[in-house]
Amino acid sequence: MTIWKKTLDIEQLNRSSKNTLIEHLQIQYTTFDDNSISATMPVSPITHQPLGMLHGGASVVLAETLGSVAANMCVDDNFFCVGLDINANHIRAMRSGYVTGTATPIHLGVSTQVWQINIVDERERLVCSSRLTIAVKKHKSDKRVTK
Repeated sequence: MTIWKKTLDIEQLNRSSKNTLIEHLQIQYTTFDDNSISATMPVSPITHQPLGMLHGGASVVLAETLGSVAANMCVDDNFFCVGLDINANHIRAMRSGYVTGTATPIHLGVSTQVWQINIVDERERLVCSSRLTIAVKKHKSDKRVTK
């Protein structure tokens, strides 16, 4: 059984990244299944820190991007999701290639969600392990009075 309440379309998700940090870091959504979504990001000068290694902040951007998108796809149209807290353990240094992040749910509650995002290298070795806590918020109805 799938966790998704909205239709996932990889091409549409990638189009929605235009003119955002996601596009700038060249993050590309790649695959999804019934309870996870994945994306890749290059390890190159655009994602390096000054020592020429993958910047931890770039890994966190990939993790939060995946977890936030996944969270929003798990709620109906009356709700939206925003990040509350993220942590990341940087396990392996990288200087080149690509990393792939995969977000899977730990908890899908009414008011909060918790997502595990593992980022691996091209040989499936763990590069970063991240956990994202999400707030689930209800869209406010339009209560304006017209005269």
